[in-house]
Amino acid sequence: MRIVILDAHTTNPGDLDWSAVAALGDVVVHDRTSDDLILARAAGAEAVLTNKTPLTAATLVALPDLRYVGVLATGVNVIDLDAARSTGVRVTNVPAYSTPGVAQATFGLLLELTSRVGHLAASVRAGRWQACADFCYWDGELVELDGLVLGIVGYGDIGRRVAAVGQALGMRVVAASRSRRPGTAEEGVGFVELDEVFRLADVVSLHCPLTPATQRLVNADRLAAMKPTAYLLNTARGGLVDEQALADALAAGTIAGAGLDVLTSEPPRHGSPLLTAPRCVITPHVAWATKRARARLIAAAAGNLAAFQQGSPRNVVA
Repeated sequence: MRIVILDAHTTNPGDLDWSAVAALGDVVVHDRTSDDLILARAAGAEAVLTNKTPLTAATLVALPDLRYVGVLATGVNVIDLDAARSTGVRVTNVPAYSTPGVAQATFGLLLELTSRVGHLAASVRAGRWQACADFCYWDGELVELDGLVLGIVGYGDIGRRVAAVGQALGMRVVAASRSRRPGTAEEGVGFVELDEVFRLADVVSLHCPLTPATQRLVNADRLAAMKPTAYLLNTARGGLVDEQALADALAAGTIAGAGLDVLTSEPPRHGSPLLTAPRCVITPHVAWATKRARARLIAAAAGNLAAFQQGSPRNVVA
């Protein structure tokens, strides 16, 4: 089997290897593939692995040898799934590989907003503590999470892990989920309607997929419904948030702050209003990317392809 990896670098920048995939066929590895090179590089391949390199309907139709697409991620919005089904191309993803790291990063963002560790450490390095008249100083309010309401949008593997960490910190958790009925409870989590999450929560954390139904789920109306002391966290997909609306809300003090690991356009070459928004902490889409998580991702992707070759595909999304 001819296997092409279109964008290997983010999954494996050199600290891991592709031997598990290479054992399954003739593998060609590209660190990155621009849109204009996708067809040329994928031509003749029976299997393609991709993380963020898109495979549109036109691309899939133009690859008659293609039988399998393995997404090196959980989210599959880079693939035209309807076109894959119509052309007979099997598509798989890798769920749950990054759950521990994303939950950890979610609270890393929240703790930077509430405990301000990075900000205060930078001020100490700049000499401010040495110049202080007292034994301590602070620069802005420090916020305790104990007793606050954590609102989770999307209660899959990551949402559940974030809920558990929040509970360990003394937070009360409410969640909105497509698979749980509002008014019910599970694992100490109360399920409510989506708009109720924004109204009730002191911290809203997004853990749902990006679909046409969730595009710009966080809009001006939902931001206006939040408490002025509340925080928004997004370690899912940038397209869940109306970036201009969030930047406006931060500038106006409508909410207290935001912690984001994702933006609508990545990298934000043409800028984003959030890059200069006040009280906004942004990291470069790395919540998923611990070395252990990336090793699990490669192993699972190889397992998905092996299962397909054996006629028993798993983690199928199309």
